[in-house]
Amino acid sequence: MNGLILTFHLAGINNQNFLMRDEETGSYWQQISGRAIAGPLKGSALQLLPSEELTFALWKHEQPDGIVLKEVAAYVSKYAPKDWETKIAAAYPAALTFPEHGLDSRDIMLGIEGYGEARAYRYKQVVNEKLIEDHLGSEPVILIVGPDGASVRAFHAAENFYRTDDAGAIMMDSATGSRWNFQGCAIDGNLKGKCLERVRVMKDFWFDWRNYHPATTVYSGAGRRPKL
Repeated sequence: MNGLILTFHLAGINNQNFLMRDEETGSYWQQISGRAIAGPLKGSALQLLPSEELTFALWKHEQPDGIVLKEVAAYVSKYAPKDWETKIAAAYPAALTFPEHGLDSRDIMLGIEGYGEARAYRYKQVVNEKLIEDHLGSEPVILIVGPDGASVRAFHAAENFYRTDDAGAIMMDSATGSRWNFQGCAIDGNLKGKCLERVRVMKDFWFDWRNYHPATTVYSGAGRRPKL
């Protein structure tokens, strides 16, 4: 960060959100925002690098030469079990509650912050609808579910899109009939070779997203488009 090399360690939990402390300055950093909230570097922000939550099969299909971080054999027994989230939810109630929009604290949301607005989408609703068209501020965005039926990406897109059943081309635009893949690129038609601008999506619990985005809205379903 700004020429500094910082070494981070888990320092604690703030409203069930990870807190990091850097060894070099003793500053404390918030996981969700990447900002220093206390210490000499308070107010500074780490550079956000793009990341996604995908199924392994889909990621491997897109990145056949990709590598996977290997487990450290000496610490395997200390790793969280697969049902860790379920156990935590049963043992510890959410630190914060925001009984709005009929949402439970631990409902999984897909949050987008951009174009002067923050909005949350129910993950289950997005997966069920497969493709959602919406606006953030005055800008059009779409959320599209991957061919694995679980992974979700968002794009800045001005055209009207419709979902298709083709695993290779999962959507079509109504203006030109071009077909688009899950990477947001047209693979045939008049727009072949054109790619949409990616929009960052954060997958988070409702209580956590709402706490750090107090002005957030929640998608109501008004932007739904039919499936071809």
